[in-house]
Amino acid sequence: MPYIPHTPDELREMLSVLGMSSLDELFADIPQTMRPQSFHLPEGQSEAAVCGYFESLAARNDVNLISFLGAGYYAHDIPKAVDAIAGRSEFYTAYTPYQAECSQGTLQAVFEFQTAVCRLLEMDCANASVYDGGSALFEAAMMAVRATKRRTLVVDEAVNPFWRVMLATYVADLDVEVKTVRQKDGVSNVAALMDAIDGSCAAVLVQNPNFFGVVADYSSLFAKARENKVFGVISVYPVMQSVLKTPGEMGADIAVAEGQSLGLPLQFGGPYLGLMACRKEHIRQFPGRIVGRTVDVDGKTGYVLTLQAREQHIRRAKATSNICSNQALCALRALVHMCLLGPSGLTRRAENNMALARYAVERLTALKGVELLNDAPFGSEVCLRLPMPATDLVDALADHGCIPGYPLGRYYPGMENALLLSCTEQNSRSQIGMLAEMVGGLL
Repeated sequence: MPYIPHTPDELREMLSVLGMSSLDELFADIPQTMRPQSFHLPEGQSEAAVCGYFESLAARNDVNLISFLGAGYYAHDIPKAVDAIAGRSEFYTAYTPYQAECSQGTLQAVFEFQTAVCRLLEMDCANASVYDGGSALFEAAMMAVRATKRRTLVVDEAVNPFWRVMLATYVADLDVEVKTVRQKDGVSNVAALMDAIDGSCAAVLVQNPNFFGVVADYSSLFAKARENKVFGVISVYPVMQSVLKTPGEMGADIAVAEGQSLGLPLQFGGPYLGLMACRKEHIRQFPGRIVGRTVDVDGKTGYVLTLQAREQHIRRAKATSNICSNQALCALRALVHMCLLGPSGLTRRAENNMALARYAVERLTALKGVELLNDAPFGSEVCLRLPMPATDLVDALADHGCIPGYPLGRYYPGMENALLLSCTEQNSRSQIGMLAEMVGGLL
């Protein structure tokens, strides 16, 4: 699509409607120090030259690292069929299905995606996705604020800090208070979370497994929340839902997740996929879209947008959200991935990764000065305490083609020697053995 600039007359006409005389007046709220002084754009080049330039930049990326990074985003094997199906032109070029009569295939795919998410999380309803795990957490919090008319959010410090930063950013200009309950050595303080629930609380937000990999049961917390008309919100790791107690089993009101682990490559941070599911009684507060199945006048199955709560639809200023988007292509990839693996495949993947994590713990804790951060149960991710700063270890091993995990000191002061290690099916026992030898050589 070519860029067609506005003519001077058109600019003057638009400014006059706003009661302004110049573009500088339009942007007067932006301090001069924050405005670009110049853009220093180079002269235009040929397509071949531009492609060559970016290919040379891409060649500088090291794509052969052995990685034990996790922290909310995971390198999983993706069946080739996911790319083959999602790459079909009818899916690959489709955006939001506004016209149901023209979008039956896309709408059916979204409906099947919602169904798969509901089954995975054992919740009543799922929407047609939001941007990512962090925006899903914020959307869940705002659902609770709207429904309860309360302004306080109780958040476990063991919730992914990336998403907590996003939550704090989104609510910064809203009349919403975030109360963070401290964790201890990576273990959520459930008793303190329960004590924080009172008549001013809109929602309590937790994660399972939490950011440190610790697995817990929040059924009692959600039961108390329900007694006080407080929303119980939980963020989960989708792959682990096949072997852990689900949000539905725990009695959560809203379940959210980062869906990247379901058929999406890491791809330098996105696009990703925010999963959301809730109890049926909360569906009117749901952001985004919900696709429903019905029959037409001839009795044939048809699919429609049952709920459209965005500002772009009829809701306007009454929209439940203005940041949500139907990540249709990402959702399709997640659907195909879940269908290909099936319940047994997801279970095998989770169990395999948990076994690898336990082998990694066995090998690494055999080294002098390396120990578990806590004795709590863990899944495929675990925290280790090292006899040296974790950032130093990561920097040293990265130079030798290995990323041993995520150093926790950046978001958790006092944990500078703590390392978060994750194992997926892309890791092997031989890689874990190599990691142990390299770490042992540095200690």
